[in-house]
Amino acid sequence: MPLLDLAGINRTFTLPTGERLEILRDINLRVEAGEHVAIVGRSGTGKSTLLNILGLLDAPTAGNYTFAGQDTTRWSDQRRARTRGRNFGFVFQSFNLLPGLGVIDNVAAPLLYATDAAFFTRRRRAIELLQKMGLGERLESRLDQLSGGEQQRVALARALVRHPRVILADEPTGALDVETGTHVMNMMEEAAAASNAALLVITHDPAIAARAHTHYSLGDGVLTPISLTAGAPARQQVSSALAASAPAGPGLLPSPEVTI
Repeated sequence: MPLLDLAGINRTFTLPTGERLEILRDINLRVEAGEHVAIVGRSGTGKSTLLNILGLLDAPTAGNYTFAGQDTTRWSDQRRARTRGRNFGFVFQSFNLLPGLGVIDNVAAPLLYATDAAFFTRRRRAIELLQKMGLGERLESRLDQLSGGEQQRVALARALVRHPRVILADEPTGALDVETGTHVMNMMEEAAAASNAALLVITHDPAIAARAHTHYSLGDGVLTPISLTAGAPARQQVSSALAASAPAGPGLLPSPEVTI
């Protein structure tokens, strides 16, 4: 049984003008525990919308989403939030760290709202992860004292602090140089493998996507498997699939108020 199972997923938004905007169309996706999946696509193809549905931040307009054998389609917001908090870790391009908190408290923050762990237990877990990320010398630092790569490692530690079954990464290396991005991907993949977590990476970078076990392209709201062959480098084949994925066509472009 797959850990994540999307069947016939559609997502439609209604604009202030009354126009209906179809962002995702008939999405079918199965992901096993321990599987590393990459989804590539240009801006405006629905990648963020798909990630929001996968992470239980949003619900589909039509179709069924089964997580760990449970149909989530008709769940309440509260149940989605509860399941999301216990099972999903998120890594974003913009880090999404809390500027008013230090490094340790940023990592420990999810434990404050999701568990009954004591203060020192939460702090110890955060410190252990930060040390694994190579940030042992930065524990007492402010966020504005960290480089982009260091902030992304803090964000990764925060995503892992609750032992998630699924790690969702949205352009995790988009704000990093190649060397730092490779380092962050190495740590993310090692962490997922160590806990048999599913890792889904949404990216427009063929080099990052090529690292995955399974590959898809998302174009104009349609998810298409990328079947790699032995005749060419994976990066080259993923790059070709990315080039073929097109933004939403004329008449389907979202308003500035809609993030897809």
